[in-house]
Amino acid sequence: MDFIQTIFQFILSVLNNPIYLIQTVGYIGLIIIVFAETGLLVGFFLPGDSLLIAAGLFAAKGDMEISILLSTLTVAAIVGDAVGFYIGKKLGVMLYNKEDSFFFRKKHIMYAHEFYEKHGGKTIIIARFIPIIRTFAPTVAGAASMSYTRFVTFNIVGGFLWVWSMILGGFYLGRIFGDKINEYIHFLIIGIIFISFLPILIKWVKSKSIEKNHV
Repeated sequence: MDFIQTIFQFILSVLNNPIYLIQTVGYIGLIIIVFAETGLLVGFFLPGDSLLIAAGLFAAKGDMEISILLSTLTVAAIVGDAVGFYIGKKLGVMLYNKEDSFFFRKKHIMYAHEFYEKHGGKTIIIARFIPIIRTFAPTVAGAASMSYTRFVTFNIVGGFLWVWSMILGGFYLGRIFGDKINEYIHFLIIGIIFISFLPILIKWVKSKSIEKNHV
């Protein structure tokens, strides 16, 4: 078990270095990662936001073709959510009774469920911009028997907005910084990761505050 955890931690350290990751895996790797984060329940730890923005920065430097990034990753994100929805549809309430494992945490599903109860179908769009929640939101929608036609609409809009905003955001940041981008790229990525996880951090602080008040 210790060996598996060591391997997993190594993989995680590589995944959380989007610059090295993009240089290593290229377009195909990016497509697989975006699909896995949005379509497979074990993909919640993947660095979607930072990876997309880093890809945009690479495109600004001329190292990647922005049209290929926008088209292929939008499709990967949409197909990923569709797979997540299908999993939820098939598993249904069984999903909420599944025990915690090395790759699965029930609290993530419950958090996504709370989010879905609060925001309804819009969750599929909003969750795109919230790490972890975006992995489980389509599955929760499927388990809740959301209309597939309605889901598809939200899925396409959400996938388009997420991929295009992140990649183009990185692209224009790269254009603004120009030749100095290599000096600031790591700071930009760290800032983006922090902003991405801010909603989860706020939620965690609020939950701790509520627990403290009940003691």
